[in-house]
Amino acid sequence: MTFDLSRLPDPLLLRPVDGPLDADVTVPGSKSITNRALVCAALAGGTSTLRGALSADDTDAMAAILTELGVTIRRGTDGDDTTWSVTGCGGRPRASEAGLDVRQSGTTARFIPPVLALGAGVYAVSAHPQMQARPMDATFDALAALGATVAPDGEPGHLPALVVPGERRGGAVAVPGDASSQFLSGLLLAGPCFDHGLTVQVTTEAVSRPYLDLTVAVMEAFGAVVSRPDPSTFVVAPTGYRATDHRIEPDASAASYPLAAAAVCGGRVRVRGLGSGALQGDAGFADLLAEMGAQVRRDDDGTEVRAERGSLRGGRFDLTHLSDTAPTLACVAPFATDEVVVTGIGFIRRKEIDRVAAVAGELTRCGIDATEDDDGWTIRPGTPRPAVVQTYEDHRMAMSFSLLGLAADGISIAGPGCVAKTFPGWWDLVEQLRPGTLPPALRS
Repeated sequence: MTFDLSRLPDPLLLRPVDGPLDADVTVPGSKSITNRALVCAALAGGTSTLRGALSADDTDAMAAILTELGVTIRRGTDGDDTTWSVTGCGGRPRASEAGLDVRQSGTTARFIPPVLALGAGVYAVSAHPQMQARPMDATFDALAALGATVAPDGEPGHLPALVVPGERRGGAVAVPGDASSQFLSGLLLAGPCFDHGLTVQVTTEAVSRPYLDLTVAVMEAFGAVVSRPDPSTFVVAPTGYRATDHRIEPDASAASYPLAAAAVCGGRVRVRGLGSGALQGDAGFADLLAEMGAQVRRDDDGTEVRAERGSLRGGRFDLTHLSDTAPTLACVAPFATDEVVVTGIGFIRRKEIDRVAAVAGELTRCGIDATEDDDGWTIRPGTPRPAVVQTYEDHRMAMSFSLLGLAADGISIAGPGCVAKTFPGWWDLVEQLRPGTLPPALRS
């Protein structure tokens, strides 16, 4: 079965699964790695090949902007839609004037302005209203310190804005790390192409630190040299990037949903390709399930979760560095035997929506005793009642609350098409999880 997102019923009523799960599934390529690799390949000289790339709204936004800047991107170059060929611009965007729409993509919004600072001209950057509400001040202030001019066309510190590059010399900038790691990652990605490289001083404790490690790993795969003389300083040498053949691993945030389904519904789910060597911090979500009593097994080729329905225990969990999986854990929490306290995620109030408030509100709508705390939630065990879950155009709300619908009657998801942002095939995968839907050899 393949769902056409444009023709899904809205709201979409989910059917609970009948019996324990037994599935081997494939999730799409990592959005985080795809967009980082796209930037590195776009700034490299020559042609790179990206294998396992994600095709979704967020990566489409990045690819469209890089194309506008003079980068050539071809998809399906070996007959596989996940293989992309990228011919870069050698560190200097070719377009001298462009109107660029980052859509709803936070990574695109935070990664592209530093790339524009390497160009020569005037660039108008626009965004979906949801993205316009998210802060951009850390990026804008850093670019100003590097000699670029950023003129917001509306609320200061937000998109839309005009970006006019300076002399591309690079240098040293100070950036806070407590709002989003994307601000830091965007600067680091552009760093090798400044004439004198870039030194980034992080002035506060950095949230989502694994994403910074991921950024550096992808940069180094394309020939960058990044050193860290101390934990709060990144020094990027002016090496530029070299074209390469780069393999993108499955998306660990996306993998959290089917792995959590095994913990909630009982049974076994294995995510192919997300093995013990995964770079993404969110691969650690499976360890949270293990703390709650699930069995987790990793090998070179995948991650598997097994659980007995009703066997999960509660606990206290700090998700500062796994924040994209926090809504997933919140939707696992009602099925634990005692309360679950999630901390360290106050900053996700500034994601696509206020995810702290939205998750607590929608759990309450479903009859779950959920308290909104300053930096997370306290969620007590309960049986979800029939409800229409509002997603607020947030893909993670839709996919997380699907877990309730797989385990309880009467759960509907409003705006189900929002999953296109990062996981267009999500509803197909939900059907693949159902016992007896497809034999394991045919699941994909």
